[in-house]
Amino acid sequence: MTQQVKMAPEDINMILDTISKLERDRLSLESKLEMDKSGDFPIELIRFMLGPDMALHLVFVPEEYGGLGAGATEIAIVSERMAKMDLAIATSFLAICLGMDPIRVGATEEQKKKYIGRIAEEGLIVAYGVTEPEAGSNVQALKTRAERVLDEEGNIKGYKINGQKQFISNGGVADFYTILADTPEGPSFFAVEAGTEGLVPGKHEDKHGIRASNTSSLVLEDLYLPAENLIGGVEGQGLKQANEVFGYTRLMVAAFGLGGGMASLERAIKYSKERVQFGTPLSEKQGYTHTLLVPHAVQLEAARAFIEETARRLDTVEDNLQVEGSIAKYFATEAGDAMANDGIQAFGGYGYTREYEVEKIKRDVKVLTIYEGTSEIQKNIISVFRLRETVRSKGRYYLDMAEALENFPEDCGARALSVAIRILNQVVLSVRAAKLTKSQHVMFLLADMMVWCEIGKALCEKAVDHDGTGKTLEYMKAAARLFARDASEKVYVNGLKIACGCDKDMPDVLESLHAMNLDEVMSARLSDMNLIAEELVK
Repeated sequence: MTQQVKMAPEDINMILDTISKLERDRLSLESKLEMDKSGDFPIELIRFMLGPDMALHLVFVPEEYGGLGAGATEIAIVSERMAKMDLAIATSFLAICLGMDPIRVGATEEQKKKYIGRIAEEGLIVAYGVTEPEAGSNVQALKTRAERVLDEEGNIKGYKINGQKQFISNGGVADFYTILADTPEGPSFFAVEAGTEGLVPGKHEDKHGIRASNTSSLVLEDLYLPAENLIGGVEGQGLKQANEVFGYTRLMVAAFGLGGGMASLERAIKYSKERVQFGTPLSEKQGYTHTLLVPHAVQLEAARAFIEETARRLDTVEDNLQVEGSIAKYFATEAGDAMANDGIQAFGGYGYTREYEVEKIKRDVKVLTIYEGTSEIQKNIISVFRLRETVRSKGRYYLDMAEALENFPEDCGARALSVAIRILNQVVLSVRAAKLTKSQHVMFLLADMMVWCEIGKALCEKAVDHDGTGKTLEYMKAAARLFARDASEKVYVNGLKIACGCDKDMPDVLESLHAMNLDEVMSARLSDMNLIAEELVK
């Protein structure tokens, strides 16, 4: 992925103001609840958002093709804000970006000008046709076939496509599709106009959440496309194109998890200051703040730090951050889902009713742990690729990370996290030596250790470099310390599960775990929770 042209701060603020105005004018709580109840796609609202008065889709479009040229940093900010507004609407918009991505990364220049230019100018609704009924998140288990159609001289003049797609966002309402099909040379993307004979959208799915977004199947029955619709003009590039954008698109789903979690957290904080029980507001009760607010606020702050770090890397010179995208997506969506769940608990009986919206937020957020690759798929990617990197670097990957943290100030949890990362490194190498890498359970335990350590490092760095914007410096350092404690606990517990629970001899791991000074790591935990609670509800 090439370096993106960053937007000026005033431009991104203008977009955020536009989204806020849209929410005030057209997305009242009553209208969102009604859309959720009916489950109908709000086509007029989406067309308005794509129309000349708003043109919000231009955020996703490169500048050279008529867009605003936003980078990953700005798009993550917009994605979070849209998710806070309404996840169903946000999903419809992300699908436009996702559907355009195979063209952006793999198309010929002529195709980019033609298709991306039309998306920008005409405000097309786009759908990304990859997922299949039996393949799920495994794009390599592709069954949709694209057979070559030859002219009289034996040259390829087109393709005939047959197959079925499932759970396609915007699938029943799109103006334009990018469809993945297997050609003789391998999986390939094709550009398809809505209404093309042989492209048959299925029924709209009656979903648990994001009910106002359109999700449907697609049936492809002898769908004929001219050869010029093959994206990139070369067969077999589809998986490469899909993998190239995973680090980017999964980061945006992570931003959705952050936005959904923040929507629930902010409502719970507001309610805590209004609801009085036994003579005092809930905001003064540790059973509320330290259980339902503080742990989630810390995890969401950590998710934000990692999203921001990964976005910055995407905006500079790095173009293949698939593992980082998986880490961000897994952690942020699970954190958002956990906060959404406790958002209902925070409201008590009222939270279980529709009118307070936290019930809807919970139903909406849950899908984020599923689409664009389930949490289990992400843990598999993280553990496999990080293990390979650890072995390839002879342990330096995580040791370098630990050594970098040793140079940080001690008041951001860096020391404890550095120790945890060194132990993580030892566990990874021992798992490989003990030939436990074929145990998916063990690999998932490793993935959680890896994720918490890498997320923790990003939060430590943000706390050290914090400029005082938003949360106070004291808040950020307390959050980093709390997260470092939780990451250390994750490494300790998961390390014991592996070292003691797999019938393997791992003396080095046990020695490292027993040497971890958990008494010191966990000291002053309550005072840090008190500090964060006070700033959250002030």
